[in-house]
Amino acid sequence: MSALHDLAVAELARRLRTRDVSAVEVARHFLARGQAFDALGAYLATDEEVTLGQARAADVRLAAGDPAPLLGVPVAHKDIFVTREFPSTAGSRMLADYRSPFDATVVRLLAEAGAVSLGKLNCDEFAMGSSNENSAFRPARNPWDTSRIPGGSSGGSAVAVAARLAPAATGTDTGGSIRQPASFCGITGIKPTYGRASRHGMIAFASSLDQAGPMARSAEDCALLLSAMCGPDPDRDSTSLDMPAEDFGRQLGDSLDGLRIGVPREFFGPGLADDVRAAIDAALKQYEKLGATLVDISLPRTELSIPVYYIIAPAEASSNLSRFDGVKFGHRARQYDDLVDMYRRTRAEGFGDEVKRRIMIGTYVLSHGYYDAYYLQAQKIRRMIADDFQQAFRACDLIAGPAAPSVAWKLGAKADDPVANYLADIFTLPGSLAGLPGMSLPCGFGEAGMPVGLQLLGNYFQEARLLNAAHRFQQATDFHLRKPEGV
Repeated sequence: MSALHDLAVAELARRLRTRDVSAVEVARHFLARGQAFDALGAYLATDEEVTLGQARAADVRLAAGDPAPLLGVPVAHKDIFVTREFPSTAGSRMLADYRSPFDATVVRLLAEAGAVSLGKLNCDEFAMGSSNENSAFRPARNPWDTSRIPGGSSGGSAVAVAARLAPAATGTDTGGSIRQPASFCGITGIKPTYGRASRHGMIAFASSLDQAGPMARSAEDCALLLSAMCGPDPDRDSTSLDMPAEDFGRQLGDSLDGLRIGVPREFFGPGLADDVRAAIDAALKQYEKLGATLVDISLPRTELSIPVYYIIAPAEASSNLSRFDGVKFGHRARQYDDLVDMYRRTRAEGFGDEVKRRIMIGTYVLSHGYYDAYYLQAQKIRRMIADDFQQAFRACDLIAGPAAPSVAWKLGAKADDPVANYLADIFTLPGSLAGLPGMSLPCGFGEAGMPVGLQLLGNYFQEARLLNAAHRFQQATDFHLRKPEGV
């Protein structure tokens, strides 16, 4: 029998239902692994009593024949989702030890599906970053090479899944923060169409871009989790789509014969590392063997996605983060002269450098005299980027390319150059700005044996098709089954 931590979500759920193993046994196993691999920095908060209490409740439901699809399966949550039973910090000193009075909708839905929470996972502060080095508490480390970053902002989630510290995890994707760390850590992650998953209880970064999604080892596992996470939430999230929950795994196993996969020429320019290019080219050839047809397409405004995103996202962040003022909740400076001084000192002490940088950029582009020149123009180009995708989807069904231009880099390598970090999002930002569903799946290895991720993008509401395309690739390859040495 395989070790519990090597079982996929689907197989673990099956063994729990057949009572081959109890939810308490599974929870204890993963809690022990989390402690044993604490040096990876994946977790920010755990509570054995809470987790085992949820596991015992799951065992009672299992014994009663409850058909909940994830009953007893452990899941860990990115610390951007608020939770009643664990601290919710968003990776920031501003919210150190903050306890929410309610669970985020995504957390609640997974609990209703039977998932057992292992704790809260590390992330870049307020989800701002591409490396997880912006966490106020400690960086997460890539289990394939602990001297390297795991990607961000959902770095802790990617590390936990890759190192088998959790069968699955939640993540959020604002500009690529599920897909890029999934690529760097050799796991599978999907961002659904904007509005598919409720943002209620997700600590806001950029409200028109933030979207929750699952991270796991396979497309099959992601389909199970996404089916539980999504659904309308009109009373709590005004941007939630009025679409019923659905089974995103319903197309798994369908033939890829006749599938048209668009390959954007802009994704294969001189900025793409040779080792990543080789892995992506091999993956595309594998799709041809599976019956798909490759179609040359163009996304001409790809390069503009970086300046557009880094105007719109900071602008929304500067508004969203204004609520952290030391008055109602979170950190408050201990010494101050008056109300204005309290605001100033509280925010100076509570926010890290990257968050301050983005607040300042956002405030600038929204200020009188610059709104029309920057923010309004960025919104117009955002619409054009979305139109480019719709033009491309006339010729293809899915779009494929690299998730990132390189494999994971060394910790600290880009710490003094924020623009270099921003450029690493070049391939994920266009889909985020358009609100499209996208995912990353492991497709090979590059420099120093580091994982490479293939990005798949679909048109709106095509998550099931995306997941099937990934699933068929994973049936024909074993990249998603490989794990870092020593875990």
